[in-house]
Amino acid sequence: MPTSANYYALLSRLFQQMALAPDAPPRIQPEQWPDGSQEQRLLKDLDTALTALKAHNEERQLHMAARKREQATLLAISQTLASALELKPGLILDQLGEIIDYTHAALFALEDQTLITLAVRGPQQLQAAVPFRIQLDDPASQAVLLTIKQPQRIADVWSDESSAKFLRSLLNDHAAVMLAGVQAWLWIPLAVKGKVIGGIGVAHAEPDSFTAHHADLALIVANQAAITMVNAQLYEQAQTLAALQERQRLAQNLHDAVNQSLFSASIIAEVLPRLWERNPEEGRQSLEDLRRLTRGAIAEMRGLLVELQPTVITDSDLGDLLRQLSDAFTGRTNIPVALTITGKGTLPTDVQVALYRLCQEGLNNIIKHAKASQVTMKLRYEASSAELTIHDDGRGFDTAQIPPGHYGLNIMHERATAIGARLSVTSQVSHGTEINICWKTIPQPEAR
Repeated sequence: MPTSANYYALLSRLFQQMALAPDAPPRIQPEQWPDGSQEQRLLKDLDTALTALKAHNEERQLHMAARKREQATLLAISQTLASALELKPGLILDQLGEIIDYTHAALFALEDQTLITLAVRGPQQLQAAVPFRIQLDDPASQAVLLTIKQPQRIADVWSDESSAKFLRSLLNDHAAVMLAGVQAWLWIPLAVKGKVIGGIGVAHAEPDSFTAHHADLALIVANQAAITMVNAQLYEQAQTLAALQERQRLAQNLHDAVNQSLFSASIIAEVLPRLWERNPEEGRQSLEDLRRLTRGAIAEMRGLLVELQPTVITDSDLGDLLRQLSDAFTGRTNIPVALTITGKGTLPTDVQVALYRLCQEGLNNIIKHAKASQVTMKLRYEASSAELTIHDDGRGFDTAQIPPGHYGLNIMHERATAIGARLSVTSQVSHGTEINICWKTIPQPEAR
């Protein structure tokens, strides 16, 4: 028969094992003590307690694992919604479905006291009913949906509870399709800075499907979704503003360049017949001016079309684009450009765009600063390189001291660096300026 000393030694070992491995309580064998003995009863009670503790620990671990998965999912949802610049209403409902099981869902935007569906998820009849509107004309509806900023749960939408009756009265006409075949309901407001901008309604065919924890999770997603909707609206406004500014810039260019050229051409064309009769030599010179002006205006118009259709820069031959820039430059300034193109080649898209923009910027700098009378441009292709040189005979400058207002050179350096090209500027006061851009293909390492 085990002695008291054996009993206390057993208890000591049990407590030591519990201290070393609290999440894995030891299994006790009380049968080694006589039936009905105090030691056996105590060991059985201890074994029962340890079994319950083990079950509690396992449940707690499962709960912690579930919460960990929820947190990871919420983080992924937040990153997904935050990265969406344009509003994708269906994406918001899909992301909500990652953490809450629903059979019906609808995302609403609030416009002038009216909830308008932006997206739905659910049966085909619900999909076919989009878009539908929910009028919030009475103060009671506005107080429930627009003033209360917390989620609202309804265990059974067909019950006699006041919240269920209110929901049925609200979802009428075309919106009644949201209640077809459902019982549980959850409403989550979308609010930013205390102002409701919409809401999400989710439903389930089984009653009482949404818990308070589901409501908390849905509110986290809704808060992120509300920010996404506001950001998308701001992004759309920014795009509209950018498009307006671009149109204004093109209109200004059209006025500054093409309009002036055409105005001058119209004046020459008007006086040309009388001038020709009086002095044919001056008439021929005016005729040449007229040809130059109209050619420059056409080139300017083509340049504006290039800005409106950027793919033209990538789809056209670089030499043709440079000729177009040269003609536009001459038509605008009456400064001749001698363009020479040596060799042939096909450049990567980013390189061609950069060289076009570099030439454009170089000619603009000449207009602004050089006071030149002649410009020379050379484009030379080789097997794995391209070199563009722009030279003017203008007033030049000291390259060690860049004059104020020469921000264009910084822009050109940035463009050249972006494609891995080398840009050098050579200039002397009263002796003009030469800009050289040299791009070479970066050799790829041989595969081993």
